[in-house]
Amino acid sequence: MKVDIKFLLSHPAHFIAFGFGAGLAKKAPGTFGTLVAVPLYVAVAWFAMPILTWMVIAALFVLGVWASDVTGKSLGVSDHGGMVIDEIVAFMLVLAFTPATWGWWLVAFVLFRLFDIIKPWPISLADRKIKGGFGVMFDDVLAAVFSIGCIVVAQSQLQ
Repeated sequence: MKVDIKFLLSHPAHFIAFGFGAGLAKKAPGTFGTLVAVPLYVAVAWFAMPILTWMVIAALFVLGVWASDVTGKSLGVSDHGGMVIDEIVAFMLVLAFTPATWGWWLVAFVLFRLFDIIKPWPISLADRKIKGGFGVMFDDVLAAVFSIGCIVVAQSQLQ
């Protein structure tokens, strides 16, 4: 099946799973999806109380599970590379634990992309074993946890 703007707009789940269009990037759609998380996180965190920010991230996770499941079934591919809602939600989670400076956010971006691409154990295990919409979302949440761990350790060493 051809993945293009027509496919993107044919179902709300496709639009969400493909990161509002970011997943249509010809090269590095995951990186583009990760970048979409930045203005989305800023908008949510700027206008909401912290608890509401967490609720939005949780709601986007659940929405991402649904959208990824529907879209994966439509494409016949459980985790198509253009489905980037997982990167968006996971990187929003990373930003919630990262000091709000451009330097730290750049470190967070590099760490998250590194863990998302390399997929060390147990991320690789989750990626192989857990399928469907939850599997699409879960391995990126694990990459976020690895990234957050590195950031927390780095911060503690700098204090």
